[in-house]
Amino acid sequence: MIDQPPHDPTLDPKVTPTAPHEERRTIQSVERALDILEVLATGTDEMRLNEIARAAHLNISTCHHLITTLLDRGYVGQNPRGRTYFLGNKTLELSRSRAAMIDLVKTALPALRALNQSTGETVSLDVLRGSDLVTLAMIESRHAVRVALDEGAKAEAAHATGSGKSILAWVPETELSRIIEEKGLRRFTEHTICSKDELIENLRLVRRNGYAIVREEFQPGVLCIGSAIRDHTGAVIGALCCALPTLRATDDAVARVCSEVKAAAVSLSLQLGGEPSALANELRPGRLPPERNTAA
Repeated sequence: MIDQPPHDPTLDPKVTPTAPHEERRTIQSVERALDILEVLATGTDEMRLNEIARAAHLNISTCHHLITTLLDRGYVGQNPRGRTYFLGNKTLELSRSRAAMIDLVKTALPALRALNQSTGETVSLDVLRGSDLVTLAMIESRHAVRVALDEGAKAEAAHATGSGKSILAWVPETELSRIIEEKGLRRFTEHTICSKDELIENLRLVRRNGYAIVREEFQPGVLCIGSAIRDHTGAVIGALCCALPTLRATDDAVARVCSEVKAAAVSLSLQLGGEPSALANELRPGRLPPERNTAA
C-alpha cells in the first residue's frame, strides 16, 4: 500500500518498534501456568507443591497437573530429595533470547537510521521467529509518498518479501520445507511466487548476490530490497530491508539502494562479530537479477 499523507518537510522519520497483533481473549490454563512461573520467580527458595498452590490460588490437583506439564517442557525443575520445585533452564533460555533481541535492536538502530537517511525510504529490521516474519524496528520514509506495510500479513510473507527471502535463502532445505508446509506459499499479488521449486531457484539467486529484490510480490506498487545479517557464529539472525514505491524504483535507484542495503547489512554483521569469510557473498559486488526476479 502507498500512503500519501500531507507533505511536511519538517517531519522527522519515526523509529517504530513493532509487536505482534495482541489477542484480547485469554485461556485460563495458560494464565494459571504463568501464575505458577511467577510464584516460583518471586520465591526466595525452592517451593513445595502445597506452597505453590496456595500462592497461585489453585487447588493441589490442578497445580500438580500444570507443574507436570511445565516440568516436561523444562520451564520448571524439581529437586527429587525434597520434592520441591524451582524455575527450569528453559526460562533462562527465554531470558537470554529476549536479551539478544534487545541487543540486536540497539545495535541495529544506527545502521537503520543511516540507511533511512541515505535512501530516504522506509527501512526495517526483520527476523524469522518460528515460521513468522517479524519486524523488530522500522523507520518510515522521508518522502510524502511512502510505503505503508501491512505487518499482520507480513508475518505470513517470508516467501514474498526482501527480508524474508534474504533469511530463507540461508536456512537448511529441511527447515525451508517445514516452513512452507506450516505456512504455505500464500498468493498476495499476481507476482507472488507460489511454487516451491521456483522459490528454491529464486533463493539460490539471493544467496549468490547477497541480497533479494522483490517487486510487487507482497504489495502492488512496492519494491523491497533485503540483505541478511549474521552473528559471531556466522548464522543468519535477521535481515535489513528497504521498501520503496515502484514509481521511484528506476534502474539507477534500485542499483543504488541494493548497494546501500547490502553495505549496511555487512557493516551490522561485522559489529555483531561476524567474520568476513562468512560474508563472502555479501562483500562481493552483486548483479541485478534478470527481469523475472525483479518483477516477480
